[in-house]
This record gives sequence, structure tokens and C-alpha cells, in this order.
Amino acid sequence: MTKQRGHHSVDIVAIAHRSVVEAGFEPGFSDQVLKEVRSITAAPPSTTPDASVRDLRNLLWSSIDNRESRDLDQLEYAEALAGGDTRLLVAIADVDAFVPQSSAIDARAAENTASVYTGVKTFPMLPEELSTNLTSLIAGQDRLAVVTEMVVDAAGAVKKMDVYRAVVKSRAKLSYESVGAWLDGKGEVPPKIVAVPGLEAQIKLQFETASRLGDLRAQQGALELGTIQANPVVNDQGKVTGLAVVEPNGARELIANFMITANVAMAKFLEAAGRASLRRTVRTPKYWPRIVEIAEDLGEKLPATPDSQALAKFLERQKAADPDHFADLSLAVVKSLGPGEYTVETPGSEGEGHFGLAVQDYTHSTAPNRRYPDLITQRLVKAQLDNKPAPYSEAELRAIAAHSNQRGEAARKVERKMRKVAAAVLLRDKIGQEFDAIVTGATQKGTFARLISPPVDGRVMRGERGLRVGDKTRVRLVSTDAERGFIDFARA
Repeated sequence: MTKQRGHHSVDIVAIAHRSVVEAGFEPGFSDQVLKEVRSITAAPPSTTPDASVRDLRNLLWSSIDNRESRDLDQLEYAEALAGGDTRLLVAIADVDAFVPQSSAIDARAAENTASVYTGVKTFPMLPEELSTNLTSLIAGQDRLAVVTEMVVDAAGAVKKMDVYRAVVKSRAKLSYESVGAWLDGKGEVPPKIVAVPGLEAQIKLQFETASRLGDLRAQQGALELGTIQANPVVNDQGKVTGLAVVEPNGARELIANFMITANVAMAKFLEAAGRASLRRTVRTPKYWPRIVEIAEDLGEKLPATPDSQALAKFLERQKAADPDHFADLSLAVVKSLGPGEYTVETPGSEGEGHFGLAVQDYTHSTAPNRRYPDLITQRLVKAQLDNKPAPYSEAELRAIAAHSNQRGEAARKVERKMRKVAAAVLLRDKIGQEFDAIVTGATQKGTFARLISPPVDGRVMRGERGLRVGDKTRVRLVSTDAERGFIDFARA
């Protein structure tokens, strides 16, 4: 007998709210925070250039982000130089100018440490009057920014770099979907690009530069992983109408390569200045033997000691040979690599770097509207630019890193749960229907499978004996529990 738990109307936004509270996040903003916001809104910091703030509003800046994103942190600009070099500028919203250290707004951001994206409702780190307005790099508006300027050579190496404050103005807010389709030869030039003279050539140059940066990182052992993440599609009434899989494309790769390059440059800037800094670290994997076993099961041999280049080449071969199972292989590798974490690097010390990105110096600096460690890095950078003492002691940085790690894991758990809740809501009227699926897990805890379409994960409760990871099978949906995000299958 099949069953549908809780077949009453499901308030998925209420589940999201309850989930963030249960995870220890503050979903709203205090009266003191809102009072500070009103004061900032009434008299915002000046965006007039001066001796310490350059005027770069004449450059052809643009942003590429999710279509629905309003908390825009990053703009890009590229300029061809002689000899095949490119001058690359990445502008990051100067959030610190609007959020004073130790203010009520800052304390609230320090507690949550990040915006939580549940798919049906965003619980922002900063009040939206700031993150989606005054500190968002909105098209057509003068905005304060911290700019990283780099010279990238024809091989994708950064030859020179500089960091400074500036006033910028975006010419267009572009989306991953439309720009990606165009760059990948699957769509026309987006109308927003056509509307701005010179922007088409500008984005093409950015894409060429980003490709060089990405190719060099790949040669150095950066890992290309392809896990599947299906986000809920919600209509104006708050009803889940589908699941959208985030597909890789040229636009996402462009922004990722620029973001990584800017984060590396920021880390090196602080290191050269002899300043302690927060780093984003993915340690050399202690579960490397498990990755070696995974490769052996697929008929390949990896070195006995961790080697990012060997792993990258193995993943590249597997993606080409068996694309249907690459997402599950990627997930197994990600679990064996372990999570990224914030650490503190002090002057003269040697950090562990980021194994997955194949870089030694890496920080988070490009999303200060959404992540507290990025705001901390921005304050460290600005203190150096202004020749001021460090705004945080090493002990304070270590406490921020530890708290951010804990809150980051809590946020990921909430976001994973809400994807499951949305999937259960989407399938609640399909009890008894059969689907094609791939087995994604077979342990003592149970056997799990992912539907091909929609890409929903659940537990195989009946007929699971004999199923192995990677097997393609047919399953029947037997029950869903939207409140808990449970989905149960039986082997058909």
C-alpha cells in the first residue's frame, strides 16, 4: 500500500523559516539593525571620487549572475594590451563602507556569517536595503568598490596585480543562462548586450581571458567536478512547479575563473603586506586511499600519495567515457576530499592551500554582501591600503574562522534539506508512478537512487537487494514526506 504523509497543503516557506531557526540562524533583523539601516539610507557614504578613490565609471563594466539575483557583488572589465596580454579588472562591492565594524548590522552579519538560500526564500546576511540596493552593484548606479587589477599573459598567468578603491558604474546586469547560451553557440547575443555599444566585444574578450586562466589552472591540477544540484522552481503563489538543474556553461566558467583569480590575488596582496588573513582551505585529502580505491574499481590507477594533477586527468577521462555516472563519481570524490574550511594564515607561515583549485594562496573576498569572511577580508585589504593597523587580532580572526565554519555547515544542511522538501512537494501527487533511476548509494544505512527526470534523490525501501552503485534501474514512488523531505521508492 502506498502512502502520502501530510497530504494537506504544504507551506514550504514556513518549513524554510522553521529550518533556519532550528539550525540556529536569526531569520530577521533587530530594531537596532533597522534603525542603523534607516540612518545609512538617509545619509549614505559619498560616491564622489577623491585622492584615495579612483573614478572608473567610464569603463565598460558589467555583471553576470543568476537571473533572479539582486545582491550583486562583482563586476568585470577587460582590455587588450600589446603582446597578447590582457588588463583584467574585477570590482567588488565596498560593503565595509556601509557596514561599520562593531555596528549592530555587523554583529548580526557576524552571527549568521552568510546568506542562506533555501530556494523558496532567501534569508540574507545583510538587510536588503543594503545588499540588494546600496551595496549591490546595480546597473546604471554609481557604486563604491574595491578593485583588483591584473595583467594576464597569453598563457593565462597573472604577471602583475594591484588593488585599490574606486567608483564604478555597471552598464548591464546579465544572466548566466542567456550569456552562457550565446558563448556556447546555442543562442543569439542577449538583447542587454546588444543595447550597450562595445559590450559584445568586451564579453568576448573576457571569455577569452577567462579561458586562458582556466586552462592554466587545469594544467596545474584544478579539478573539474560535475555534481548535480536541482533547485526548486517556485511560482508567484509560492508553489513548487519544478526542479531546475544548474548546468555548466561558458558564462559560469567565465565568472568562476575571474572569481578564483581575484581571490588568489587578494590572498597574495595580504601575504605580501605581511598581514594575517583568512584563507579558504581544502586540505590535502586524508581520505586519498578511498579515491585510489574508487579509481581502481573503474580500472584506473592513481598514485599512492595525493596528486591533484593525476586526479584531474582521471576525472577528465571518466567524464568523457561515462558522462551518465560522472555526477555520482564527482560526489564520491567530493566526499573523500572533505569540506572547505576557513583558516588563518599569519605572516611567514605556509598555508595548506586549496587542493581542489590547485592554488596555494586562496581567500574568500568576492561576495561581501553574502559571506561574512569576505567582508572581513575587505576590511583587512582596506586597512592595508590606508596604512592603518589591522582591524582584527589573530585570535579574533581564528574565532571568526571557527564560527564561520560551523555556520557554513549548518547553512549547507538547511539548503540540502530544502532541496529535498521541494522535491517531495513536487512528487507528492505522483505516488505509484514509475521512473528510470540510477543507484547512488548502497551502504548499511540503506540503498539510495536518483531519478533521471526529475533529478530527485530518495531511498529504495523494497527490492533493493542486489543493487549496486551505478546500476540503472526502474523504481516506483511509494511515499513522500514533505515536512521532512523524505522520498521512498520500491524497485519496479
